[in-house]
Amino acid sequence: MTLLRGKGLGLEIALAGRDFDEAMIELEERLAERPGFYRGSSAVAVFGEAEPDPERVERLRSILAGGGITLASTGVAVALPDGELDRRRALRPRREVALSDSARSLVADFSGARADIAARRKRGEQSVRRAELIPHTATIVPPLALVEPAPSTLYHVGTLRGGQALQQVGNIVVVGDVNPGAELIASGDIVVFGRLGGTAHAGAQGDANARVFAIELAPTQLRIATCIASEAGERRAGPRPEGAFVRDGRIVVAEMAELPHPAEQGAQA
Repeated sequence: MTLLRGKGLGLEIALAGRDFDEAMIELEERLAERPGFYRGSSAVAVFGEAEPDPERVERLRSILAGGGITLASTGVAVALPDGELDRRRALRPRREVALSDSARSLVADFSGARADIAARRKRGEQSVRRAELIPHTATIVPPLALVEPAPSTLYHVGTLRGGQALQQVGNIVVVGDVNPGAELIASGDIVVFGRLGGTAHAGAQGDANARVFAIELAPTQLRIATCIASEAGERRAGPRPEGAFVRDGRIVVAEMAELPHPAEQGAQA
C-alpha cells in the first residue's frame, strides 16, 4: 500500500498495518527525493485501529513540516465486514448517459459509414473513394520586374560638424548648421534650415533640376549634377534664405522670392 498519496485536495499518509519507525524513514526519503514539491499541502494521517500516541503524532508532524506539509488531522482505519464494500458500491446510484439529438445523429452517421465500407470491401472495391484530380491548366505568371525604390527624404536634426557626412538616394533636410568640412550628397534636393558652410552636392545622379536651399548659403563647394561652384562673390550683410539651381549650364544663386518655378527652371537648365 502506498505510504504517501494524493487524495481530494490534500495528501493521505497511510500508516495502517505498517511499522511506524520504518514508515517514518520511508516518508523522510520520499520527501527528500522531491524537496519543495509538496510544500503548502495539508495531509491526513490514517493509523491502525488504535488511536496513535501523542509522541508519534508529534514526530510525524515534524517530518511533514520539514517538507512544507501541514498535518491537518489523524484518524484510524475502520475494517469493513466481508462483502460490505461490494454492497455499498451496489447501492450507489448509477448515472445514465443520455445522448443529445446531435450525438444520436453522429452515431447513426458512423454506423452508416461502417456499413458502406463493409459493402465496398465485399465487392472488392476500395474502402474509401479516391478523388479524381483534374489537372489544372497552368496559369501564365508574368515575368518579375525589378522595381527601383522610390526616392525618400533623410531628415536630420542637429549640427553637422567637420568630417561628418550625410548621403541619401532622394532628398536631404537638415535642421541645423552644416559646418565647413561636413558634406551632404543627395540624388534630389538639399534643404538646410541653418547655415550651409560645408560641401553640398544635389542631383548627384545627374538630375540638373535639383536645388539647394539654405537660410544662409555659404558653402565651401556647391555641386548640382555635373555643375560645380566654389565659394566666391560678395558677402551679404546678414543671412538671407537663398536657393541655388542650374541655369544655362552653370549654378545660379537667388533669394527665395526670386527663385523660378521648377517647370521654368527645367526649360532653362
